[in-house]
Amino acid sequence: MAMGGVPPLLDFPKMYWAVVGSAVGVATLVNMFNYALYRQRLAAVTSGSLTPAKPESWFFLGGATLYAMMREASHYSIRIPIKDRIFRLPTVGRTSLISANIVVLLVLCFYGLDLYGQFSREDVGYRCGVITIAQLPLIFLLAGKNNIIGTLTGVSYERLNWLHRWCARCLLLTATIHMGYFLSAWAPYDYIGVQLKENTLVWKGLVAWGVLIWIVFSSMTPIRGWSYELFVLQHLISFAVLIGFVYIHTPAEVHIYIWLPIGIFFFDRSVRALRTLYANVSFFHPKQRNAGQMSGFWACKAEFTPLPHKTTRIVIQNPPISWSPGQHVFLSCHSIVPLQSHPFTIASIPADGRMEFLVKAETGGTQRFFRHAEKVHGPTTSPQSHPLAVAIEGPYGCLRPLRQFDSVVLLAGSTGATYTVPLLRDILQGWRENSSPDRSTSSLFASQKGAVIRHVRFVWVVKSRAQLSWFSEKLSSVFSEFQALQEKLRDIKLELTIFVTCDETFTEEHKTILSAMTVPNLDAQPTRPPEPQHGVVQLRRRSSSFDEESKGLESKDQVREVSAASLSPNAGATTCGPDGTCCCKTAVDDTRPADVIYECNCSKPKNPSNAIARPLSGISSTPSSLKQKPLVHPSITVISGRPKPRDIIRRSLEQALGESAVVVCGPQGLVADVKQDVCALSDERAVHKGTGAQGIYLHTESFAY
Repeated sequence: MAMGGVPPLLDFPKMYWAVVGSAVGVATLVNMFNYALYRQRLAAVTSGSLTPAKPESWFFLGGATLYAMMREASHYSIRIPIKDRIFRLPTVGRTSLISANIVVLLVLCFYGLDLYGQFSREDVGYRCGVITIAQLPLIFLLAGKNNIIGTLTGVSYERLNWLHRWCARCLLLTATIHMGYFLSAWAPYDYIGVQLKENTLVWKGLVAWGVLIWIVFSSMTPIRGWSYELFVLQHLISFAVLIGFVYIHTPAEVHIYIWLPIGIFFFDRSVRALRTLYANVSFFHPKQRNAGQMSGFWACKAEFTPLPHKTTRIVIQNPPISWSPGQHVFLSCHSIVPLQSHPFTIASIPADGRMEFLVKAETGGTQRFFRHAEKVHGPTTSPQSHPLAVAIEGPYGCLRPLRQFDSVVLLAGSTGATYTVPLLRDILQGWRENSSPDRSTSSLFASQKGAVIRHVRFVWVVKSRAQLSWFSEKLSSVFSEFQALQEKLRDIKLELTIFVTCDETFTEEHKTILSAMTVPNLDAQPTRPPEPQHGVVQLRRRSSSFDEESKGLESKDQVREVSAASLSPNAGATTCGPDGTCCCKTAVDDTRPADVIYECNCSKPKNPSNAIARPLSGISSTPSSLKQKPLVHPSITVISGRPKPRDIIRRSLEQALGESAVVVCGPQGLVADVKQDVCALSDERAVHKGTGAQGIYLHTESFAY
């Protein structure tokens, strides 16, 4: 009923959904604008524009400025150092979104009501109750993997999961206020006990409130991380119990807000089941069956191979589905890990004809995968492959196409390269399409060919040299193909750098290489060394591909052999980096001349020496022993130490002629640092102050779920 000009009670849930729908609508318009901008930029490349990623008109310039201001504000986070750790508060963007939701909820709960009158407290309780019920469909909309909101806004389900959890906390807030006002109305008359005994609606609501507290508490990161499979099972059961008690606690007029989430849940599960059946049952793929690419009932069979650092390579030949670089699927192998499904990033591209994953063995299922791979490829087993039937669900995940940006920086830590390497290869595919004469598209929604990108900086941080074998062949192939494309597209640049943070064997190998190099005559004119073969480590200052005048020539930089004794005053100490620091913990400048190689001996060196640095101006031959330790393409820079992300990103932005993109995937510390660096650089470049500098698009992925 309407009271004193206040809208009817059942109109307030509609008001809340009007606000939510408006927010989703704005995000949808932004997503549509981004898609139109992507196609416009690629079309500009086809027409011969030199700066397609740079906004020219006042409309696009204003949009770019607004984007830059919003990005800088949304990614900013306060960092509080506590001893050796840094406590990071949520970003301004996330905090603002949740705060806005709370403000809307509180306004709708209290608008037009007397909050202090003894006889109006039940009215406040009723209002808060209907507002609480109205939030249930939103929570279920944000929880599904086949996410309607995500499809409209261009945001993947896993990036909406944090909003799902916070909306549940907002639900708990309004439910607590709803209960609190009723109890405060009954408490002066000692009526709480009577209500609990005689009014069944009261204790049913109290049970629902208790279940909601458990759901929110058990969804916190530490508890959720103990056993994710157990968490999911109890989470579904808890929500079923919550929905049941809410249904019998509420009047029939608001039951629509209970049936909607039930329908959303079953819609998501039905779509997931259909997609899973299509991807895993071979009868849905007759062409591949007739071609002999699959046999039996199951469409997917995988091979498990052990790699260094307790990593498993899982390969599915001739996968029945397609995907985009950067997407992931849920993989399950019930013969190894029954009743478990884990999300893994696809480390290959569809053109490879296979779906590949690199899985780091932690605990539970991933550890069983590695043990199985070791068993299959053990010394007592035959070398033939042992494929197992697996099931996949997906693909999931999305990001703005990187081909539309002028400069791209890809940063990865450890297995985070499974995310960035496919993106790098997709950019290379775009360059190949640029060199092709025919790049026409057949329809408005067909994917356009080509790429706007002029400069790519790829950075991979690993702990040891052994991890380079994960992607050594692919990265070497990428750089070789880039050098071939550079003959046709001379305005493109590619810079690949690998940082090995703490591997004594890696720096010892460099020392061995330098020691094995022969110097026929130090006073003679340096001669051109022979063409290096793939896999041989070549220390050089910069990649030759960045100097047009010296393209095709081998580097003639001097190389020095420097022992730990000559790097710092305290020779033989547990230091190896600049100024007596440890290269395992200290960031190094990758632009410094490569005439000093710091040995990683942060532990006490086994054989300290007092060798004198000596320049080597020529290489007569490559020792055959070195060929047994292949690394990567000779033009890929390999550095001992940690990178400085801010400097790396800044150098890429300084040469950009349009909007740039930064993509990072790795540990949460690396992701947080890059996010802070992008915020600082965006402000430093003064994008929002009319200087003409272009915006920075940031996409982050971390090792958390």
